[in-house]
Amino acid sequence: MIVIHHNPDCGTSRNVLDIIRKSGEDHEIVDYLRVGWTRPQLLALFAAAGLTPRTALRTTKSPAAELGLLDETVSDETLLEAMLAHPVLVNRPIVVSPKGVRLCRPSETVLDLLTRLPHGPLFKEDGAMILDENGNRPARPND
Repeated sequence: MIVIHHNPDCGTSRNVLDIIRKSGEDHEIVDYLRVGWTRPQLLALFAAAGLTPRTALRTTKSPAAELGLLDETVSDETLLEAMLAHPVLVNRPIVVSPKGVRLCRPSETVLDLLTRLPHGPLFKEDGAMILDENGNRPARPND
């Protein structure tokens, strides 16, 4: 089963959930803004995804600046405590699958976590192609 820590107000999160749904894989949606986080949960997710509280910190469209969290001298412990008090501070979506755990930004990062890919063509909300009609990922400019 796939678990997506989802924010329905986030376009990237909605794109990732759409990809998961179209893949047909069983999934669970965790509305982390509603249910919050626990310390063990965040620590486990960060460890599995290779993140730290600093690298998982949502710096835009969050209260990070107002809370004084953008200064590099702020400790990981302080960031973690702030994330527990303000769940929106955790960047999203974080997806857990049998293939691993990732912060799925950009949206197409989730493709690496799926056992089966959705049928193409598949597009993001902004119209960018994720998969072509043959189920292939389009070439990126640096490929």
